[in-house]
Amino acid sequence: MKKILFIATFILSVVFATNAQEALKKAPKFVSVEMGYRYLPTTTYDIKNQGFTLLADYAWQLSGFTGKPAAYLSVPLGYTHLFGSNEASSGGMLSYGWTVRHELKATGKAIPFIGYGLLLNQLRINDTPGSVFGHQTCLNAGYRFKTGKKFDLYTKLEYSYARFPHLGSKKSDSMQGVELKVGVRL
Repeated sequence: MKKILFIATFILSVVFATNAQEALKKAPKFVSVEMGYRYLPTTTYDIKNQGFTLLADYAWQLSGFTGKPAAYLSVPLGYTHLFGSNEASSGGMLSYGWTVRHELKATGKAIPFIGYGLLLNQLRINDTPGSVFGHQTCLNAGYRFKTGKKFDLYTKLEYSYARFPHLGSKKSDSMQGVELKVGVRL
């Protein structure tokens, strides 16, 4: 009985080790840097309805290794400068969290994608002491343009909704944003 158990364990170990060597490969990683213009259709803050944004992210490819469209999980870190009616009422927002991007085509010069993200953010307004932490949900769509070099270019349109707690009140502060961004992906 011990001999049969030993032989079965050995055979299973060899089979799993052989399959594991073929299946285990490093997932491709990408670094992206993007910048763009943000328009705020609605906000409860005393800031103008526009600003600029800069973001960097690190992404891992999750699927699409066999010629199918790829999906990516990324960790972004972004900063948005929001203009105020004067310098004292302008502000800035630091954002970080998780995003997922699904490419809709596997090959071609221009590859369409859609994405979504859940971010945490920290908002500061110059004439208000302190800062407030909130959450942001974003949806985006765009195109990645293959250049044939070590980098790709992309453009995307993004909609986001951010909510911030307002202490001492049942109502929270919020802002909606529409962003047009261009970027480079390495």
